[in-house]
Amino acid sequence: MEVIRMQYPDFMRAVAERMGDASAERTRAVTTAALRTLAGRVPGGEARDLAAQLPKELQEPLLTPGVPERAERYDVQGFVHRVAARADVNFTVAREGARAVLLTLREAVSPGSSRPCGASSPTTTASC
Repeated sequence: MEVIRMQYPDFMRAVAERMGDASAERTRAVTTAALRTLAGRVPGGEARDLAAQLPKELQEPLLTPGVPERAERYDVQGFVHRVAARADVNFTVAREGARAVLLTLREAVSPGSSRPCGASSPTTTASC
C-alpha cells in the first residue's frame, strides 16, 4: 500500500503558487488536464502507480478508462497543446500549468518510484 505524501489542498496550493497564484478554478482545470494528458503519455501501469500515491481527488484523471497500456509518443509542444485544449486555456497558461503540476507531482510521489517523464523539466522532454 502506497503512502500519500501530499494531501489534496497542499498539492493544489503548490500548483497555484507555481502558476503565479492562479485561481482555484484554473488550478483545478489545468491540474486535471495535465494529469489526464500524462495518463496517455506514460504506460497504463505507471499511471496506476502514480495514482496510488496521490489523494483520491487526483487519482481519477490518471485512471480514466481508455488510458492506453502503451504510452503515446509526442513532444512537449503536443503535451502542452493537449493540456490547453482540455483545460480551455491558452498555450502559455497550459505550459506554465503543466510545469507546475509536474513539479508538484514529483514532490508528491515516493522517492525512487516511477516519475512522470519530464517531471523535473517539462520544457526539455521532447521525446521520452
